[in-house]
Amino acid sequence: MTEKARGYLIIIGGAEDKKGDSIILRQAPKMLSSEDLLTILTTATEKPKEAGHDYKEVFKRLGVKHVEILNINTRDDADNEENADIIKKSKCIFMTGGDQLRITSILGGTRACLEIKNLYENGGIIMGTSAGASVMSSTMVVQGNDNEPARKCTLKMAPGLGLLSGAIIDQHFDQRGRFGRLLCGVAENPDVLGIGIDEDTAVKLFPDLHFEVIGSNAVTIIDGKSIQSSNVSELNPNEILAIMGVTVHTLPQGYGYELQNRKVLRLKDGD
Repeated sequence: MTEKARGYLIIIGGAEDKKGDSIILRQAPKMLSSEDLLTILTTATEKPKEAGHDYKEVFKRLGVKHVEILNINTRDDADNEENADIIKKSKCIFMTGGDQLRITSILGGTRACLEIKNLYENGGIIMGTSAGASVMSSTMVVQGNDNEPARKCTLKMAPGLGLLSGAIIDQHFDQRGRFGRLLCGVAENPDVLGIGIDEDTAVKLFPDLHFEVIGSNAVTIIDGKSIQSSNVSELNPNEILAIMGVTVHTLPQGYGYELQNRKVLRLKDGD
């Protein structure tokens, strides 16, 4: 994790508050000027009109003046020059939930994907919830067992958009019992940091690669660099994972984390 990030990532664990104080989604109007464009990208969902409309209403209520909905549902859409120009004109892209493989299989290698990366590298803001959160890392979780003990050979991963390297992001984390599957991902590659984000909770990643926790629940960090040994590489697939020496942090709002130094931060406040 040595790259220098230039913009901001707001990575949301799903089921964020849309009707109350909406402290996670409120990050958008806090960070945008009155002239900036926020574009809602609905690629992940099979109900783009409904999802786009719902989030547009929320962001308008929170004070974002310029909101556009971009329905990219095919690779032809993703290579369309007009769609790429909308992303280029945006200051913030918000990716809805749905299926993360829809995002990567539709956007991967297209003009739209290039403009999203350019936006981030040039100081823009990328927000994503649920599937839109998982897809931000270089390697993303596609499928795994919920609410079960950590078990070998049960985790399916695939390349993500690559906005954040050196980490695996999982969402709906505590609510769907996903500790075991993220632990397997870290056991398979101890150099990669596991970041599990609860519902109505987000990681706000700053350009210097430290993040702050926002929201009502917690973020779980699984750091595999301290692992002493595991049985993950042994035969007998579907065997229960044995792992020794892994480091785990649970961080609610008011805490943060330095990704490069792998250091927990105690913040003065939770804003």
